[in-house]
Amino acid sequence: MTGHFDDLETRPPERREAELMESLPFLLARAAAGSAHAARTLSGFAPEDIASRAALAELPVTRKSDLIAAQAADPPFAGLNGVPIGNLARIFVSPGPIHEPQGRGADTFRFARALHATGLRAGDVMQNCFAYHFTPAGFMLEGGAMALGCPVIPAGTGNTEAQAGAMARLRPRAWCGTPDFLRIVLERADAMGLDTSSLRYGHVSGGAYLPALRQWYGDRGLTVLQSYATAECGVIAYESEAREGLILDEEVIVEIVRPGTGDPVPEGEVGEVVVTVLSEAYPLIRFATGDLSAIMPGPSPCGRTNTRIRGWMGRADQAAKVRGLFVRPEMAAALARQFPGLGRLRLVISAGEDGDRLELRAEAPEDPALREALSTALRTVAGLRGEVSLVPPGTLPNDGRAVDDTRPVPA
Repeated sequence: MTGHFDDLETRPPERREAELMESLPFLLARAAAGSAHAARTLSGFAPEDIASRAALAELPVTRKSDLIAAQAADPPFAGLNGVPIGNLARIFVSPGPIHEPQGRGADTFRFARALHATGLRAGDVMQNCFAYHFTPAGFMLEGGAMALGCPVIPAGTGNTEAQAGAMARLRPRAWCGTPDFLRIVLERADAMGLDTSSLRYGHVSGGAYLPALRQWYGDRGLTVLQSYATAECGVIAYESEAREGLILDEEVIVEIVRPGTGDPVPEGEVGEVVVTVLSEAYPLIRFATGDLSAIMPGPSPCGRTNTRIRGWMGRADQAAKVRGLFVRPEMAAALARQFPGLGRLRLVISAGEDGDRLELRAEAPEDPALREALSTALRTVAGLRGEVSLVPPGTLPNDGRAVDDTRPVPA
């Protein structure tokens, strides 16, 4: 497979950044004019002044974890929609519930680029095994395939025998769904004696794509690549034939921030994925997904020059209750701001003989005065007494975890 979707994918990185930042003030102004939530986010800021990543990082984040309560208080979208409800194409209901608006137009979730990187080309039939019921995933992939000129079999989820039969009769060249479901369908087809040799490409998302499963598909001669997307943002990043990280979509601005804050972390450091995607219908400004990832150095060997991330690395919303009070990543971030000379911090919760135990581990040379100052600050920030351990710099893992609850899970 060769070729790129368009010239945007191979732009010099400096040109891409300049063009994104040049368009940002206009898009923010449009968002503020159409979205009550965007207007609140930009209150006190002039859109024309937000023309750099440093300026963008001054804006507050909008957390996905807050949407359920916000939409319940201000239905249906908590003011996040950028156009009136009557101008939308669809209204989705994701678990929570969280309501997501979809604007009118072709490929509004921008999946054509990701599918093209997988190998789909005009005329390839795609069997779409993402859900079409209430949630947007099925429509996301369908929109991308149709933008490429690919006919779609709207198979949806479940019903493995029917999925295998449709694959044998309709001879799709491509498939999309969750990572493990394609294997289930192919194994059922094998057991039924069905011919699925037409299949060449698969595009997966919505779950862990483990190396053993990737190898299983490779052994069958299939190219199965993945993307990282959310119901709100659409495609954030996608895999190419290089299979080295996920390449950011050309229409998003991604920051990796310290969990519980909006503060960007250095390249390579694991943190929470924060996305700015300023579609007219659903403008999202610094949308904190709750997912962990990290920026990878350098461009992809496939020739695409956009930034790469390491993919999904866990969840950033790590709150845990200790002695009746919540311990949150924001608390570790507050301590880091008070003591800027420290390395990584971690709040570790364990089960002790006399109840729950809280320990702050901080990367710093041994210093009794610093230990005492941290102990006092921990009581102030968390409202809890806890032990403080100073560990050598570089000791704590680079996994984005600020709160580590090691207590056994009740049976």
